[in-house]
Amino acid sequence: MITVACSADRDGWLCEVRIGDDPEATRHQVTVSDEDLARLAPGGTSVEGVVEASFVFLLEREPREAILPQFDLPVIARYFPEYEGEIRRRVRVAPRESAEVYEQGSS
Repeated sequence: MITVACSADRDGWLCEVRIGDDPEATRHQVTVSDEDLARLAPGGTSVEGVVEASFVFLLEREPREAILPQFDLPVIARYFPEYEGEIRRRVRVAPRESAEVYEQGSS
């Protein structure tokens, strides 16, 4: 389970992310600038939707414990060059659908 809560910050958004609802759940803090949100979700997907889809993307590639505890969202592309193109494709589909795929696969 991925839980995302974002609040407006002076330059964009500050998002708190929790992965899992078990005692080993991980927590992450992610910043998203307004420019990054516009580039990654030109169709107007919410910042929560983009961050959630981004964590689904990450979890398909690495365990939750390997995800940095704090980072700017574009940092993902340094490790996974396909990230920006893939995330733009995914947010055109309802982000909730991507999260459901993760939840079903993690049981």
